[in-house]
Amino acid sequence: MNLITKRTLSCISASILCFACAVAQNFEQTQHGIKALANGQNVELQLYTPSSIRVTKSPADAPSSPKSFSVIASPEKVEFTAKKSGNNVVLSSKELTATLNLTTGTVSFRNNKGRLLSEGTAASFNPVDDAGEPALKVKQTFVLDKDEPVYGLGNLENGKLSQRGVNRTLMPGNIEDGIPLIVSPKGYAVFWDNYSPTEFIDNDNETAFESAVGECVDYYFMEGKNADEVISEIRTLTGDVPMFPLWTYGFWQSRERYKSQGETVGVVKKYRELGVPLDGIIQDWQYWGNNYLWNAMEFMNPEFNNPQKMMDDIHGLNAHAIISIWSSFGPQTKPYRDLDEKGLLFNFSTWPQSGIAEQWPPRRDYPSGVRVYDAYSPEARDIYWKHLSRLHDYDMDGWWMDSTEPDHLDFKPEDLDTKTYLGSFRKVRNAYPLLTVGGVYDHQRAKTDDKRVFILTRSGYVGQQRYGCNVWTGDVNSTWDMLRKQIPALLNFTLTGNPNCNSDIGGFFCSGYNLRNGDNSATKNPLFQELFVRWMQFGTFTPMMRSHGADIMREIYYFGQKGDVIYDAIEDAIRLRYSLLPYIYSTSWQVSNDDKSFMRALMMDFPNDKKGWNIGDQYMFGDNLLVAPVVNAQYTPEKVMKIDENTGWNRNQAGSSENTKGNVNFMEQHSTDVYLPAGASWYDYWTNERYKGGQTISKPTTIKTIPLYVKAGSIMPMGPDVQYATEKPWDNLTVRVYPGANGEFTLYEDEFDNYNYEKGQYSTIKFIWNDKSRTLTIDDRKGTYPGMLKNRNFNVVLMSNGGSASPVTVPYDGSKKSVKL
Repeated sequence: MNLITKRTLSCISASILCFACAVAQNFEQTQHGIKALANGQNVELQLYTPSSIRVTKSPADAPSSPKSFSVIASPEKVEFTAKKSGNNVVLSSKELTATLNLTTGTVSFRNNKGRLLSEGTAASFNPVDDAGEPALKVKQTFVLDKDEPVYGLGNLENGKLSQRGVNRTLMPGNIEDGIPLIVSPKGYAVFWDNYSPTEFIDNDNETAFESAVGECVDYYFMEGKNADEVISEIRTLTGDVPMFPLWTYGFWQSRERYKSQGETVGVVKKYRELGVPLDGIIQDWQYWGNNYLWNAMEFMNPEFNNPQKMMDDIHGLNAHAIISIWSSFGPQTKPYRDLDEKGLLFNFSTWPQSGIAEQWPPRRDYPSGVRVYDAYSPEARDIYWKHLSRLHDYDMDGWWMDSTEPDHLDFKPEDLDTKTYLGSFRKVRNAYPLLTVGGVYDHQRAKTDDKRVFILTRSGYVGQQRYGCNVWTGDVNSTWDMLRKQIPALLNFTLTGNPNCNSDIGGFFCSGYNLRNGDNSATKNPLFQELFVRWMQFGTFTPMMRSHGADIMREIYYFGQKGDVIYDAIEDAIRLRYSLLPYIYSTSWQVSNDDKSFMRALMMDFPNDKKGWNIGDQYMFGDNLLVAPVVNAQYTPEKVMKIDENTGWNRNQAGSSENTKGNVNFMEQHSTDVYLPAGASWYDYWTNERYKGGQTISKPTTIKTIPLYVKAGSIMPMGPDVQYATEKPWDNLTVRVYPGANGEFTLYEDEFDNYNYEKGQYSTIKFIWNDKSRTLTIDDRKGTYPGMLKNRNFNVVLMSNGGSASPVTVPYDGSKKSVKL
């Protein structure tokens, strides 16, 4: 008899024995936990894993267990005990204990060391009307330590890392996605599984979630020894992260918008001519024509008269393209007609509101008639893909799914009464981005595995990480304040289990930096130049490095030419990104295989260093790199103003990046403070100077400098100088070793696209550094895949305080090698 069978029989036997006595103890043991009547409410606790418990509470006369859109896991067969102790019922697995008080209805949670993690008090239910149907407004309060920070809640643009003291409605939106999930450095997360507009409340009296409507209180409590384990539990319940192609981690250029296929292809050609690396180009809206043809998913704009040639030209230049698609359709489109015929379109106002393009404010006397589709309907999602297939057949490389909130303009409360396939819009409002993005992913995976699904989308939710999407922060303004807010926003979004995120480099709305609307003079305006470079440097260390926005053409060549300081600073950031591709792609494997994260708040890696708990302008990028972007202006005023009236910068000075109210020397040395977390030593990436952790240092900077530090014990593979991600094989990588602690790094490689890695077709090479013996061991290669490098060289460099040793070339054929440095 195998172990699984023994455990199964043991659980069944225990269930039978305990059930007989449970009735007499005022609770019922179930296959996965317990049910009880507590404080006049039906309460059920279900163990999904040894470290995750689902809690549902409902009025005594209304037992319910609603379907989850985010959680796709079923409860595992977990060994547990359930017993009554006084007025409590105690449910325990090997990792987590939940105690239900039968009198008060509170549920407290402790880890396997007996540490109290959190406590949920009794739930509250208030009758409400939901589109003419009786419903409940549901609320659950939790007890937190007074000084306990919590993270998550989506990508809120409030500039806060810890979300204590925040009170707001959580919903998907253009520049914010409110997500009802919190993470604590004590080692737990709570996911409030409700899809109606939800209030997060945190004040001196309570920390609570309260949803507009719900069948019951429904939440998941997840425990882990560290933040990575907590996120692993989130993904165990809501889905793993698929791999993106290597090319998605290169540099992306975009604009609102390229107005012809010649212009789109021309941008790629120009980058190739300049020798500046580029992997992706994005075609924004209106390739379909006018607003009555909104999102037709066809090229009907005469400026895009040969889309197949456009795609062939882009691919011929070794680049990739994704294209804008929306959650709404104009009345003259085929998708609109198909959806309308089946009653699968909503009637609330959405973007665009006028049929006349290129005019602001919109002409309401010429309404566009554009309507949002019912993504809650499987049939609607089928229709969506049927029409999207036309674009897929051009060998499109991915999708820019805009307005996946969706856009909801001129909001009226009664709009939430709108009928959807799954009930009122109010009831399922927050699940919209999850389902519409999931529809595209599922359909493309069903059609082909030749190319990995890649989706750039504006809204995200718990579980969306399983759908091959990278969520950006929407149409944010181009200000220093907004740049500063991007870092905590993306870190908190990551902590909801979604590792892939980014922002518009430079900010979307930038017109205030132009002398006159649309003259593109901002690229010569030092105020915008400084902000753009600092945003570009930050974007180098996000999961997608993408320059995009309105009002300004921000391709590198508009900022000058090689030798100009701003041009060179932009190119330096792009080249740094490409040099890190082996590190980034290997990290992406850790994200998919080991439930790790790209952007890591300091509390994830240094939970015992409370000084880092609320630092929102620094983060780890992967396991090795500490990134501290410069997010304050050092050379120009931060205030956006009428440039020619207030700064001394004028049209006569537009050709010079050295003038604004006097001279601006972007190479003049300034400094910025950087906190180096305790528990490690750190190397300055640029100078190799070594520092002890647990201190704040002053880093000298110019416009070209991004403060970047490498943790002692790190092993860093550095990629070749390339024009695009796959231009050269990784057959001669430089491997940097940073001594001061033992360390490991696993180099991951596969075909860089397709889903063969899911079939085990990939390889890993582990590098192991023994700091005491100064020995680097390159372990036996594991795995194989078509086209794998069987023989190669590794050029190993030992970094030292303020310098580095000469490279040692190590020939490698897949067999274990050791080298003493």
